[in-house]
Amino acid sequence: MFMSNFWQQLKNAGQPILALAPMAGVSDRPFRQICKEFGADVLYSEMASATALNYKPEKTLELVKFDREIESPYVVQLFGSNPEYFAKAARMITEVIRPGGIDINFGCPVPKVQKQGAGAVLMGNPKLAREVVEATMSGTSLPVSIKIRARMEKGEGDAKRRVDALEFLETMNGLPIAAVMIHGRSMAQGHVGSVDFQIIKDARQYVAGVLLANGGVIGVASAKQMLVETGADGLGVARGAMGKPWIFEQIKLQAEKTWASDRIFEAALKHAELADRLLGQQGIIELRKHLCWYMTGFAGAAELRSRLVHVQTLEEIRSILKS
Repeated sequence: MFMSNFWQQLKNAGQPILALAPMAGVSDRPFRQICKEFGADVLYSEMASATALNYKPEKTLELVKFDREIESPYVVQLFGSNPEYFAKAARMITEVIRPGGIDINFGCPVPKVQKQGAGAVLMGNPKLAREVVEATMSGTSLPVSIKIRARMEKGEGDAKRRVDALEFLETMNGLPIAAVMIHGRSMAQGHVGSVDFQIIKDARQYVAGVLLANGGVIGVASAKQMLVETGADGLGVARGAMGKPWIFEQIKLQAEKTWASDRIFEAALKHAELADRLLGQQGIIELRKHLCWYMTGFAGAAELRSRLVHVQTLEEIRSILKS
């Protein structure tokens, strides 16, 4: 059974909505599930290609499948630039995966995504971007959301294009967009530099649904500042959750305490057990980067990272952490 508009239900609950923001190569099932256990309200898939879903859908469908009982509400994020592909992809995701919602990526700054005319660079073509949103909505009854940047700038001289979040959202006027997540940095900034709180706050006038602020949330203090400065309905937490999935719990409890190494090991081992059970040996290999993120900030962490980066099995991880 599909949820109705779960975004509005969460907003009506009156507490800040905490979402695990989509991260390619990071937001897989094991990571989503452990973040959910630590209090994430909404989980996003890794970025999924609308083009791939039109040609060779099997691998992408495998990438975005989820556990309905554990991971809901869950949002599949699509990227691309062809409206026809989005319409077909939305139908396929709706019928086969049956998530709580579908999100469209207008925020990815990665060059290989830009070369496809997708991600943040698509903010520079608002007409096509609107067609993509309309096509997606035509292919699904699920709530559709979007993720954008504070601004997009590309090119040089007379050919330079610059579109900020407010201009972009104005071109979406009249569309029933359920939620908007705004990364408060520009496309050129990527994932570093200061966050523009004001543009997220000003975006409220264009967002009838849920407004989520994203960028630079790494703990309780930065989360509180983001909410106060932007007036957003919630946060999209991305890199701040890498190696620290308990950040969601800390934000909710307003208690940012340093975890002892034994608690970190316990969380890392649970994550490893999920990876092994859900994804097998490939899951353990993909987990290596997560294990390195966990092992920071305490004595002996560097030595642990040097051992964990080579693990092949769950038993190896257990042996290293218990030693």
